[in-house]
Amino acid sequence: MPSSILHDQIPHSLIFPNQPLYFLPPRVFGCTCFVHNLTPGQDKLSAKATKCIFLGYSRLQKGYRCYSLDTHRYFLSADVIFFEDSPFFSSFESLPMSEVLPLPYVSPPSDALSCPLQVYYRRHRVVAPPLSSVEVPDDSPPVPSISPTPVLSSTDHLPIALRKGNRSTRNPHPIYNFLSYHRLSSSYFAFVSTLSSVFLPKSISEALSHPGWRQAMVDEMATLHSNGTWNLVSLPPGKSTIGCRWVYTVKVGPDSQVDRLKAHLVAKGYTQIYGCDYGDTFSSVAKIASVRLFLSMAAMCHWPLYQLDIKNAFLHGELLEEVYMEQPPGFVAQGESGLVCKLRRSLYGLKQSPRAWFGCFSSVVQEFGMLRSEADHSIFYHHNSSSQCIYLVVYVDDIVITGSDQGGIQRLKQHLFNHFQTKDLVKLKYFLGLEIAHSSSGVVMSQRKYALDILEETGMLECKLVDTPMDPNVKLVPGQGEPLRDPGRYRRLVGKLNYLTITRPNISFPVSVVSQFLQSPCDNH
Repeated sequence: MPSSILHDQIPHSLIFPNQPLYFLPPRVFGCTCFVHNLTPGQDKLSAKATKCIFLGYSRLQKGYRCYSLDTHRYFLSADVIFFEDSPFFSSFESLPMSEVLPLPYVSPPSDALSCPLQVYYRRHRVVAPPLSSVEVPDDSPPVPSISPTPVLSSTDHLPIALRKGNRSTRNPHPIYNFLSYHRLSSSYFAFVSTLSSVFLPKSISEALSHPGWRQAMVDEMATLHSNGTWNLVSLPPGKSTIGCRWVYTVKVGPDSQVDRLKAHLVAKGYTQIYGCDYGDTFSSVAKIASVRLFLSMAAMCHWPLYQLDIKNAFLHGELLEEVYMEQPPGFVAQGESGLVCKLRRSLYGLKQSPRAWFGCFSSVVQEFGMLRSEADHSIFYHHNSSSQCIYLVVYVDDIVITGSDQGGIQRLKQHLFNHFQTKDLVKLKYFLGLEIAHSSSGVVMSQRKYALDILEETGMLECKLVDTPMDPNVKLVPGQGEPLRDPGRYRRLVGKLNYLTITRPNISFPVSVVSQFLQSPCDNH
């Protein structure tokens, strides 16, 4: 601060009279730099810096001016790391090589020095008519013959004669060479075929263009309105809204066919503020180890597996906080675009919704006499005086029941029907992305469709089969190769592969290796 003792000057100007207040060391203009990312809402896997080009300095405050081509944003920050020996744009990018065509050197004969050189380009090719078709007047002087001149430069710019062959372009490694269905029963084969034929839309425009998915979204909106999930109000001052999006799933019926297409409206709960619009959030979900043990026990004891689906499960939870949400995309009320949804019931995606729903479901199940497992709170069990038992596992709104007490299982189903809008899917077929097949020898778990979807997403559906999941001679190290333009896609793919290890433990080691580079993945990873 300026002081009257220092004649209205600051100590910095007296100690360093020739140095400006906001002194920054000079940097190379146009070099590559990385600006520290201070965007709120980042997690530990988010990038810590943004790649930019250095533009200059600020006149008003201490900081460097940088620009990001990926986000099209200007940054003013003093926390910048420079790579002054690495220009942002290489010298080859300033003048594309495709626009410069070198002229081949032609050695003219001594008697044709006055003739202009003929330069052949690949792009501008002019075919001259044959000499026999050119009419020459009788009084014209004779044309001297010119011997062909050899071209000493490369022939890259001359016309290339393409040789046509009869080779086939068929992929030598089609995926159907590695899939086998001959050991499946007719009903399960119909289920697998139907499940593979259904596509999940990747955007709301794709969903609205499909009549089935569009009707699913209309049905979801009708259910939300009938349950009084929200009221359209004006946003109060000082309050913020959260967004929402559509999530699409396929429901399988008891006849092993696709029962219906289901669209869920999911709130973007990651924008909620703790203490403002949510409090406690913990909710127990079934561990995958518990699911394996559950299925193994049913297979060893030859117990049937029943599956139930609770429609709009989260709507049964009571919402205690005041939460405002934007109107659903594609279903904005006409003439009320400025209003927001004040939520009255818990919705998919809210941080407190799983806890509210699980508390409601747990109390209803315990009313029937079921006990909760201390090892996994998503497992419930009941033993009667005849040593017969019932086991239940719940994962959000998907319920699987098994046991030796068939009469008790039917009473438990009826108890759930009386409290929730529940659909009986009879035999377990599809659970958490796992395809469950029943046979006389036991239960078989598969993630066939899940694996095929990963191959299709990565463009490797018709790749060549290899003997090992990973090349043992390849050693991956951090920073090896060029950084990926979309590291989020790499992280999502690793997460999908990690879930695939449930039924494919042979890829556990390669997945653990590629998981070490989630922070800054490169093309070699």
